Amino acid sequence: MILFDLKCRNNHTFEAWFRDDATFKAQNRTGEIACPVCGERKIAKAPMAPHVARSKGGEDQAWKSSAQAIAALRKLRRHVEENCDFVGQRFPEEARKIHYGEVAERNIYGEAKEEEARELRDEGVEFHRIPWLGRRDS
Repeated sequence: MILFDLKCRNNHTFEAWFRDDATFKAQNRTGEIACPVCGERKIAKAPMAPHVARSKGGEDQAWKSSAQAIAALRKLRRHVEENCDFVGQRFPEEARKIHYGEVAERNIYGEAKEEEARELRDEGVEFHRIPWLGRRDS
């Protein structure tokens, strides 16, 4: 396993584990990697310092922390899928209808382009972007 520092085109940096460089490249090419801050899928490797283990077991702790984060994101995904209506690319439209009281309030999830998300924020529509893990391990 290898830990890469990554950066989205909105300059958010984050870390992610991959089996090897080829796995990163394949998942990045198919858009499986998303920024945990904004959801952007145009990702590049950020400059990284070499990893130097400070104590025996340090890598095990990093692996455990990463595994816990992935488990939490999977649990969140399950919760959202079980308790919210999927509206797909209609998310901005449906979120506005709920915000302005045109339809009954309900929990929804879906997709929004960066520009659409920015417009929703400017209008005061409350929503959160969630890093959506694919169903495969990275």
